[in-house]
Amino acid sequence: MAVITNKRSVMTLYSGANDCYSHRARLVLAEKSVTFEVFEVEPGQLPEDLIDLNPYNTVPTLVDRDLVLYDSRVIMEYLDERFPHPPLMPVDPVSRARSRLMLHRIDSDWYTLLADISSGDSAREEKARSEFKASLTSVVPIFEAMPYFMSEDFSLIDCCVAPLMWRLNSWGIDMSSQPTAIQEYAARLFERPSFQSSMTETEKTLNT
Repeated sequence: MAVITNKRSVMTLYSGANDCYSHRARLVLAEKSVTFEVFEVEPGQLPEDLIDLNPYNTVPTLVDRDLVLYDSRVIMEYLDERFPHPPLMPVDPVSRARSRLMLHRIDSDWYTLLADISSGDSAREEKARSEFKASLTSVVPIFEAMPYFMSEDFSLIDCCVAPLMWRLNSWGIDMSSQPTAIQEYAARLFERPSFQSSMTETEKTLNT
């Protein structure tokens, strides 16, 4: 965590135009109806402010007055606590722990495949696509059980899953032949006004 001396009155997010981690942070901000300023960061063209604020030089990076956060999961949970309505995590400790465990699994099982999916190595990409598709299919019972992921209500888990689902077509992962529960779940996510407003112009073209 970094500390800055020039306090900002408006929350600021340094974000990638086509970055799943940035997208899920933007989705939480949109779901909470938070007013914020966004700086779109191009790969390899980091603004000096970001280099000074974040020792890892990564996006997303959130600046809230004198607080700087640069891990997307930390950012998402901070926003949920900072702006408690609507709540995106369960209230009771057991359910919160289960949600955090599922967030960890999504990061470990799905997000870790992103580098391989866009590696430029056809063998690695195909292997990662197959693994992603198989893993997604394995959780169909979760999609069938409730409207959202493990919940009757939209949550931080959905904020993590939505950017991935939106990019499946652009990654060459065809889910059209998979159980309808997956497609219906994705449609519910994409129809949310918060999801629509969370997307950059680049991201809007990914699922066409």
